[in-house]
Amino acid sequence: MATLKTGNKTDMAHAQRQRSDLMVWLTLLAAGMVATVLAVATDARLDSAAPPFLGRYELAWVPASMAAPIVAATVLLVARTRWAQRASWRRILVLAYLGSAAWLVGLAQSQPNGLTAYLTNRDGYLPQADSIGTLPELFATFGNTDSLHSSSVTGHPPGTVVMVWLLNSLPMSHTAAALVWIAFGALSVPLILSVARTTCGHVAARALAPVLVLAPYGIWIAVGPEGLTITVAAAGLAAANHASHHRQSGWSAAIWALVAGLLLAAATMFAYITAWFGLSVACLYFARRRPFHNLATGLGALLPFIAFQLAGFDWTASLLSAYEGYLSRVDDDRSVGWWIVLSLVVALFAMGPAIVASLRKTRNTPAWPFLIGSGAAVMFSICMGIARGGVEETWLPLFPWLMIAATAPQRPAGRPVPAPLLLAGGGAVAAIILQSVLVSPW
Repeated sequence: MATLKTGNKTDMAHAQRQRSDLMVWLTLLAAGMVATVLAVATDARLDSAAPPFLGRYELAWVPASMAAPIVAATVLLVARTRWAQRASWRRILVLAYLGSAAWLVGLAQSQPNGLTAYLTNRDGYLPQADSIGTLPELFATFGNTDSLHSSSVTGHPPGTVVMVWLLNSLPMSHTAAALVWIAFGALSVPLILSVARTTCGHVAARALAPVLVLAPYGIWIAVGPEGLTITVAAAGLAAANHASHHRQSGWSAAIWALVAGLLLAAATMFAYITAWFGLSVACLYFARRRPFHNLATGLGALLPFIAFQLAGFDWTASLLSAYEGYLSRVDDDRSVGWWIVLSLVVALFAMGPAIVASLRKTRNTPAWPFLIGSGAAVMFSICMGIARGGVEETWLPLFPWLMIAATAPQRPAGRPVPAPLLLAGGGAVAAIILQSVLVSPW
């Protein structure tokens, strides 16, 4: 009887904390909306028809819009069952992957032509890939601000457009190509869960699954190939996590550390901001007392840079060119002060109420190295003045790692907490509402 009463008290306390986190998130979001209204009312230079996001607002509903709510309800119902708590870890990973893929497809289908709209529009990747003659020609001109590539493409390294070019050479429709990107993007969920399991424990990782599956930032993974960036970066961090595990030693650990460097460097060929995950890896090796792993990971990271350099692409020059090009486009059009606030509002929305629980328990999780790298990347973007709209795409690879402490214990080394289904559901509802009214440029 005493055990039953203790369990009931624990469940009630967990439910109360979820409600508290949800209310904090809604309050912060409301404050952000007020700031947005003030920015518009004072004619601030925002250069957007849909602040705090880029794009425009347009109510859209198609019969397929019901897919996302059905997927969200199914995920939450399954997560509540005893089976989900007792299923093997392999089944959890498979279900998380399938649930994430279904969620992404459901979100994309909420808009007319949602699966292919961004890939095929004038500034999207397919038209740019069609204009590629040879890869050496692409690499030689990619960092040139006078190139014919669109600003959305030249703001990234060439990895994504090269992958689209390779995929476009295969005999498949645009819809099939979009589904391939979604399949890649959904792979990030089991990869992140595998990291959470070995750093935070299997109970915390299971509880994190519905949060990642129904994350609101899925809106932007679903519409284009940016999900590949998240997956490649997650694979690199998973390899570093595996290399530094206490069960790994000798050549096996060195090889995994080398693979981690290769994958993380590959991720920087898709998005410059993923270079900050190198800080997460360094912190992880420090926490696990594996300093020499930095040598293997650093060596692995050099190889893709050397290969691209030999192919004619200078990553550093391209980064500086992208930065200068970005400032030249937005310097006179977007107020940096207002956009710092609005960018944080966008990030708050994109991660859903689970971000409140994660930030509240940052000190309680052994996964802190991943929070350090992601948080430093956000702060650097703000300090450099490049958080002036569009962070829903730019910060996309960082979002899941900022949420990794959502299921950490309430106290260091305390009891694991149950799955925060109220927070996961709140984020899913927010994503469904936003997807029905926002037409994003990506």
